[in-house]
Amino acid sequence: MPKKEDRLLRIGVLGCGPIAQAAHFESCTKARNAELYAICDVADDLRERMAWTHKPTRDYADYDAMLADPVLEAVIIATSDAFHVPAALRALEAGKHVLCEKPLGVTVEEVLALQRAVEASGKVLQVGHMKRFDEGIQAAKAFIDDGIGELLAAKLWYCDNTHRYTMTNAVQPLMVTSAARRKPAVDPKADMRRYLMLAHGCHLVDTARFLCGEIAAVRTRLSERFGARCWFVETEFANGTLGHLDLTVAVRMDWHEGFQIYGQHGSVLAKTYNPWYYKSSEVDIFHEADATTRRPLAADGHFYRRQTEAFADVILHGQPMTGATVHDGLQSVRAMVAIARSAESGQRVALADVEGGV
Repeated sequence: MPKKEDRLLRIGVLGCGPIAQAAHFESCTKARNAELYAICDVADDLRERMAWTHKPTRDYADYDAMLADPVLEAVIIATSDAFHVPAALRALEAGKHVLCEKPLGVTVEEVLALQRAVEASGKVLQVGHMKRFDEGIQAAKAFIDDGIGELLAAKLWYCDNTHRYTMTNAVQPLMVTSAARRKPAVDPKADMRRYLMLAHGCHLVDTARFLCGEIAAVRTRLSERFGARCWFVETEFANGTLGHLDLTVAVRMDWHEGFQIYGQHGSVLAKTYNPWYYKSSEVDIFHEADATTRRPLAADGHFYRRQTEAFADVILHGQPMTGATVHDGLQSVRAMVAIARSAESGQRVALADVEGGV
């Protein structure tokens, strides 16, 4: 565990559900520059068990009470997607910094309103696109920025598999649930196309944007058979790069995620693992100048801890933001809406023209 710094960011986690249990409680505890100061959940039995397990300084049944705590400096929003924007707005109004789980929101309009609130607040808002803190992906990004030259084309894929819960159940902590947990008004899984795009598509879209730049337009084909769904997305990047995105849930094989990027002075080939293995991507970087392929070790695979530390570094030390910004969160939602609209119409859809939700 990294040695703790003298000054720690005091973080409160909103929501004691699966993503908090699997990622955020531990990340705050392990982070060199943060502490799990508070937790909050309306379900008394769940909150009390998590408080006993993780030992925050405070625990709250009421979110506004947690936000009113003057010692609290930042919140991690680890709730259902529908609650992300309302919870972030309340935190900003209370003068707290925000690390919000992905996707940042579910409609373009609500995220635009949140963007305006962030700009007016002067506070830090980071979106929990934790793959940006995969050391292998960061190595690929560094080569793309400084060595690859002009980009030609990119293929990226994110394919959840039928055996993923067998895999994750073996490595994740035992998830604690409560009948008293707060649920969205509409079951997120009532519309599986929408649910899968928000849950998985946001990862694919953000990785594509992180590595290749802004997405200008998409054209989508969707195949739905035997309970599986496959989106093939022809992608136009603003810098002229041609792209192909493959979102398939669920493949009859191992977890299948990665990318190939072709550039002027080299190429990158990556294999990304299920995140709960805490194993960084295997990235092969080919340098045309000396005809060598290099693979960084990328030993630190705790993406969630690393994103928490980066968030705290911005607030405590004025470090540049390396995580996803509110603009990144907005453009991710725009891209997902454009992909959904294009799948419905079969036509090219420009991101600048979309509104509404997925």
